[in-house]
Amino acid sequence: MNDAVLQCRQLSKHFVQGEHRLQVLDGLELCVAKGEKLAIIGVSGSGKTTLLNLLGGIDNPSSGQVLVSGQDISALKATEQDQLRNRALGFVYQFHHLLGEFSAQENVAMPLIIARRPYRECLDRAAALLEEVGLKERLTHKPAQLSGGERQRVAIARALVNAPACVLMDEPTGNLDRHSAQAIHNLILRLNEQFNISFVLVTHDNSLAQRMDRTLVLRDGRLHPLEQG
Repeated sequence: MNDAVLQCRQLSKHFVQGEHRLQVLDGLELCVAKGEKLAIIGVSGSGKTTLLNLLGGIDNPSSGQVLVSGQDISALKATEQDQLRNRALGFVYQFHHLLGEFSAQENVAMPLIIARRPYRECLDRAAALLEEVGLKERLTHKPAQLSGGERQRVAIARALVNAPACVLMDEPTGNLDRHSAQAIHNLILRLNEQFNISFVLVTHDNSLAQRMDRTLVLRDGRLHPLEQG
């Protein structure tokens, strides 16, 4: 697929525990198109978070490839991996992982600051994105001063600040009440349409999965189309 932003080729991952070898992923194939919204579901322990860590270059595969914007991320040097991750991928987790001592604006700006962009430019970009996610009045608030839904919106803004090709999300609404979760669902759909950024979501939230372009089930180390009915 020429417009793929993320691909897996024969991706495998195993862990060795004493004399036991645990095969988590086994020859997995995946292709995510530009602007696509993809949900990945599966039972607990099926390897969803392991897969997300491999897609994000946080962990290395036992064999196979993960291509981010056409580049095999595990073939790069550590500094090159960091640069590719920071440029091409955004991350949102079940727990927001915001830095408590910094304001919402500073948290969102952090990936740009790490990339050594001009500081004023970093703050201006962060402010613009916080306005996009409905937090225009919360720029100077620290995470402890924000609700759970607001903190997750800050995390989403941070994931978008570098205009990545794809945002990876691990249970983005797992800790939110129904009202806040619905607001995040709507926000993801709007941002996808507005910026044409791909989203790959690991989720147990069926209502969120149903609003994606497609849903895949991780089972026996591979991804399978969701069977309808």
